[in-house]
Amino acid sequence: MPFTPAVWPRVLRSQEWYGGTSRDNIYHRGWLKNQGYPDDLFDGRPVIGILNTWSDLTPCNGHLRELAEKVKAGVWEAGGFPVEVPVFSASENTFRPTAMMYRNLAAMAVEEVMRAQPIDGAVLLVGCDKTTPSLMMGAASTDIPSIVVTGGPMLNGWFKGERMGSGTALWQMSEDIKAGKMDKAEFLAAEQAMSRSSGTCNTMGTASTMASMAEALGMALSGNAAIPGVDSRRRVMAQMTGRRIVQMVKDDLKPSDIMTKQAFENAIRCNGAIGGSTNAVIHLLALAGRVGVDLTLDDWDRCGRDVPTIVNLMPSGKYLMEEFFYAGGLPVVLKRLSDAGLLHDDALTVSGTTIGAEVAGAQNWNDDVILPVERALAASGGIAVLRGNLAPNGAVLKPSAASPHLMTHRGRAVVFEDIDDYKARIEDEDLDIDETCVMVLKNCGPKGYPGMSEVGNMGLPPKVLRRGITDMVRISDARMSGTAYGTVVLHTAPEAAAGGPLAVVRTGDMIELDVAARRIHLDISDAELAARLAAWQPAAPMFASGYSKLFVDMVEGADTGADFGILKGCRGREVPRDSH
Repeated sequence: MPFTPAVWPRVLRSQEWYGGTSRDNIYHRGWLKNQGYPDDLFDGRPVIGILNTWSDLTPCNGHLRELAEKVKAGVWEAGGFPVEVPVFSASENTFRPTAMMYRNLAAMAVEEVMRAQPIDGAVLLVGCDKTTPSLMMGAASTDIPSIVVTGGPMLNGWFKGERMGSGTALWQMSEDIKAGKMDKAEFLAAEQAMSRSSGTCNTMGTASTMASMAEALGMALSGNAAIPGVDSRRRVMAQMTGRRIVQMVKDDLKPSDIMTKQAFENAIRCNGAIGGSTNAVIHLLALAGRVGVDLTLDDWDRCGRDVPTIVNLMPSGKYLMEEFFYAGGLPVVLKRLSDAGLLHDDALTVSGTTIGAEVAGAQNWNDDVILPVERALAASGGIAVLRGNLAPNGAVLKPSAASPHLMTHRGRAVVFEDIDDYKARIEDEDLDIDETCVMVLKNCGPKGYPGMSEVGNMGLPPKVLRRGITDMVRISDARMSGTAYGTVVLHTAPEAAAGGPLAVVRTGDMIELDVAARRIHLDISDAELAARLAAWQPAAPMFASGYSKLFVDMVEGADTGADFGILKGCRGREVPRDSH
């Protein structure tokens, strides 16, 4: 059904705090006036919360205070009342044990900030990997009119005349160090060239992927995803977003109106076309759970498996986000999907129009960055969802980042019980491993790490790297960075710490991978597998108190989004009882 805007003017939720002359109204309104706000700002105009994930310890979002001022300008221009609200900021670069452990905490905090405070609409000011899904999850849970504006990617890194992709270059160079191809001095010199402007990773890593997912879902203005963080057009986008949210409040255009099943299918296909991060699987599953859309791993495979990867960006290709923007950005990709009949053109966006109408005029200015289908990086991109006795609830692999010769493989397992075991043994020259083996890493899933760290793209043993081998099949219940690459099977579910079959794999077992058949198989009998699982014992609890214990006790599997069950579903925007 087409969206029908609400009748304006109408009484807004902020008036429950600010409207009237009761003691409670004066309590809420009067104290805010110490900031110098005049009376008529409280007369019923939309109050817009600018939820800002700026932090000095979240470098990807370090420029968001400047962008917040542009959002405010847009809100003022459209007749709204902007209020900037700092919210939980989980930095991919600094949080330990992993930022993913705090995505749910951030989403919970954002949800309660939105519900408990007098805002009628929200601008979600995000950038770094987990900040985008966490704020969108909070907005979905409250269903207050919301719009995303991202901080944008860094400018290209350059070193010795070559493009240097943030993250991707780090993984490559760390392998070169172990292989003896690069020395430490050169590595440190390259570090200075890697991150040369404000913004998120300049590869098609998780930050750029999630910015693209927000746009493909219809939750950001068209063209938002690719504008570099320091480009003046990023500031224009922020100001236009500020203008737009005021009208969204007047129309009561909500996340639930936009994030429909069709919108999620659009995003899944878009992820395949851009060669997006495997992390998008977990985040979109969790987001769908918050908005009440039935989305599963099977939807990822059904919608994404026949989508060609046409964006030639690292880690799958050779360019970076700066070139993607100059080539036309995500609207070009969405138009390609539309032209191929792979886009639900009538899906609604925050603009109030359909996504098909938004991208109808998009033009490609560089067909070596956004490739024609006949030159696609992968004819069947998307995310491959694998199943079998090793992953009865599913596992994922990114074909565009994998080696074609390893997509069908049978090899001997070399097992690492956890990340510490891996680190202790991987450089041992006596380790019995070669390129035909399958590296298996356990106990790195949502419960096991905890938080499901990005360690799934295990570095190869130095003795293998020195022989010129650059890829091996790797299997784990972990995640991997969206900037990483390789034939890596991730998110194996159920995870080892929850007693999944991965927990009982032994060194010497044979494992079969067949990506085309979507199969991952531990080559032992059903009886042997059952006997091993029956004898398996869980490890002692790692935590006795605090958020870490809450997380381990409540987190669900990667196959459903690694969210907390109690946070699923839309709880709405109802105002808590006033206590004054």
